[in-house]
Amino acid sequence: MEFSVILIKAAQLILSLSILIVLHELGHFIPARLFGTRVEKFYLFFDWKFSLLKFKKGDTEYGIGWIPLGGYVKISGMIDESMDKEQLAKDPEPYEFRSKPAWQRLIIMLGGVTVNLILGFFIYAMVLFAYGSDKLPLKSAEFGMEYAELLQEQGFVNGDKLVKIGDKEVKYFSEVNAALIIEDYNSVTVERNGTIQEIEIAPDFKEKLIEANPRSPVLQPRIPFLIDSVLPNSLASKAGLLKGDRIVKADSDSALMLMEVRERIGKAKGDTILLGVISSSGDYRQLKVTPDTSGTIGVFMAPPTRFLEVEKVNYSFAEAIPAGFNLCISTLTNYVRSLKLLGTKAGASSIGGFGSIGNLFPATWDWESFWRLTAFISIVLAFMNVLPIPALDGGHVIFLLWEIISGKKPPQKVLEVAQTIGMVLLLALLLFANINDIIKGIFG
Repeated sequence: MEFSVILIKAAQLILSLSILIVLHELGHFIPARLFGTRVEKFYLFFDWKFSLLKFKKGDTEYGIGWIPLGGYVKISGMIDESMDKEQLAKDPEPYEFRSKPAWQRLIIMLGGVTVNLILGFFIYAMVLFAYGSDKLPLKSAEFGMEYAELLQEQGFVNGDKLVKIGDKEVKYFSEVNAALIIEDYNSVTVERNGTIQEIEIAPDFKEKLIEANPRSPVLQPRIPFLIDSVLPNSLASKAGLLKGDRIVKADSDSALMLMEVRERIGKAKGDTILLGVISSSGDYRQLKVTPDTSGTIGVFMAPPTRFLEVEKVNYSFAEAIPAGFNLCISTLTNYVRSLKLLGTKAGASSIGGFGSIGNLFPATWDWESFWRLTAFISIVLAFMNVLPIPALDGGHVIFLLWEIISGKKPPQKVLEVAQTIGMVLLLALLLFANINDIIKGIFG
């Protein structure tokens, strides 16, 4: 990967996480101040030993740390990652977290998660309002689909039209990857040469799909190899290929489509290949061409939109609000459902750290993609933070709910031990995820 691409991806990741961290911590900060609780520190990133920038306003020190692994607010009288036992050993002050009623403490702890969910919904709604949504229906692929090798091993044939995954009818290409991983199914229904057929799926297919970790869809529309333009003085031009020609045959293989023609030409590399071509007027002719050593002949293909009907959905502001809410809920639901795969070997090995998250961003700066990914990460952060693990917001919430129900505060020693255990677990997971990234980066 080029260094400039790494920088662009890293910049998008840092900006996205900075926005989410600051707003998440504001979700704790604002209710804490509303309830008269002192906040000692508000930091973007961690400031172990020293900070890059800091200033004090009122009782709160604001700053930017040098370790870009998150951020925090330090609330007086609360057992957190600072493990400030000296303060906790003293009698509670009226401005401390531990002096506040349990319901106020619960609101303070749920503030960050609430902000992340609202933010995810808001960003999705504004993206739909600003950019709309482009969707490619499966039914628009009149020539069927091209399938990745992994799907062909299951029995799919190029040209098959996908109908259902299990009992779920899939409408758009963008839904296929998620449905193949998340849905429960034993077979997939396709239309092949006008007849409906069921393809039995092997039990280990999902695990193989996760192991493959496809960065592009596992299927795509099947379209003809239609020449949109020919480079002057290229091999194609010298062979007689013209704009509007459609290549349908390579040597003895006929009725070919785009991917198949590219494959045949790519494999030729210096060897002469006989192409069957239909002109824009419908005439058929045969031409000989010798691809260069890189397997190219000097033509540009017509864009897929020449053959496919893309649905462009525009939203008014009023329409974008419910659409953004629905997209937020479906994103959260699909993410939660996908977690069951972490119990598999392939699922565990797919866990990634900051490298994997950064790779989600495009190689060029694209604001629509940036905001869509920021909304997705915000929703994931909301779910992860509400998990009942000590050191996470969800861990504090469990103890607070116990206090509200039983009427008794958990012993401080229990809270301290739970916080320590939670921090060890989180650091271990963080280390595992980032080591996974390093291993994948080195060994692929």
